[in-house]
Amino acid sequence: MSEQQFDIVVVGAGPGGYVAAIRAAQLGFKTAIVERENLGGICLNWGCIPTKALLRSSEIHHLLHNLDAYGLKADNISFDFKKIIDRSRKVAGQLSGGIKHLMKKNNITVFDGTGKLLGKGKLSVTKDNKPVAELKAPHIIIATGARARVLPGLEPDKLVWTYREAMTPSEMPKSLLVIGSGAIGMEFASFYRNMGAEVTVVELIDRILPVEDADISAFARKAFEKQGMKIMTGAKVAKLNRGANDVEAEVDIGGKIEKIKVERVISAVGIVGNSENLGFENTKVKVDRGHIVVNQWLQTDEPGVYAIGDVVQGPWLAHKASHEAIICVEKIKGLNDVHPLKIDNIPGCTYCMPQVASVGLTEAKAKEKGYTVKVGKFPFIGNGKAIALGEPEGFVKTVFDAKTGELLGAHMIGAEVTELIQGYGISKTLEATEIELMHTIFPHPTLSEMMHESVLDAYGKVIHM
Repeated sequence: MSEQQFDIVVVGAGPGGYVAAIRAAQLGFKTAIVERENLGGICLNWGCIPTKALLRSSEIHHLLHNLDAYGLKADNISFDFKKIIDRSRKVAGQLSGGIKHLMKKNNITVFDGTGKLLGKGKLSVTKDNKPVAELKAPHIIIATGARARVLPGLEPDKLVWTYREAMTPSEMPKSLLVIGSGAIGMEFASFYRNMGAEVTVVELIDRILPVEDADISAFARKAFEKQGMKIMTGAKVAKLNRGANDVEAEVDIGGKIEKIKVERVISAVGIVGNSENLGFENTKVKVDRGHIVVNQWLQTDEPGVYAIGDVVQGPWLAHKASHEAIICVEKIKGLNDVHPLKIDNIPGCTYCMPQVASVGLTEAKAKEKGYTVKVGKFPFIGNGKAIALGEPEGFVKTVFDAKTGELLGAHMIGAEVTELIQGYGISKTLEATEIELMHTIFPHPTLSEMMHESVLDAYGKVIHM
């Protein structure tokens, strides 16, 4: 089989890989991309996008059962669970087709199969253990993503699900145990609770949403429990006893075993990088706990080999992967205005109800780093737009360096905060201080006014509270 020559070959077509390929093509590189499953990767096909479609259905279902608050009425409210799942899959399919169009538009050669390094600048592509192609390129970008972590005793089957099984069930479970309260766990817990399932969440540490600010975690817990969700923190699942169509979980909470019987279990205990079987054994590429080690320019220790996205260190977010893709390719090109990724500028979003969004340091982390901080808060109940929307639950919190006025972090919980957080993201990128934020005019009536008020509150100038 003759070798095909390219300038850049990307392995993996998720939000890191396909963005890398497009940017490479834009910069004049002859580019190929290798994907073993679906263009768009996990995010588009099995993660970010289809879960949002599911959550949208559950939000509407929740709203239909609370129409009286808006002076409206509907009788005999019901849902077709199969259609809800089908819609989610169609949304994913539509966008995957869009990625295929972008590959063609940018003259990117797509290889259907699995990529493996053969040596310096060489890569094989196989499909079903049969050779597809041999590629040669001076630059190879690994963007193979990650998969759900599977712990012993939590292996997926018809009763125990990872995110994949939870996204395509054949029927709606009446009761559910979610193990892990990170973004994935709480999004599925929120979806199924809003669709009517009895939901219990078990979290190993002492609070849910552990990467978020402690005030956000506390508010979220109260909100979820108010919705009827049962939450067990400082707890772990010691054993699962699988029946014919249900599971009895033995939950260890403070040394005491509590037994919970549910129809289904969702395991959301993290991810593992897809760093195996890539031909690294004859290279200088290092792998640490399943994730490829890279420098600030996404370069591995092997010249000409790079890695981006969920297969490298966290946070494991699609938008981080896409930004890494741009940095990596533009550095290869030798552009002058390339800047390394700033972890503190990466926003995080959880699309549960209420939504959660944040960027930068939590109050606790800022203090750990030695900052003297000024903290501002503003509640949704003080915002006219939130009250008009019937969404008065939530708050915005900002953390500033008391000495310089630098915005260190921003944290939100409530309606549409995943859309609002980017305002603070831009502020952090521009290295804005409280002065610029105070003098920014926020339109009225909008939810964004709470962002302004939170800044004002940090400096004793809040108006509407």
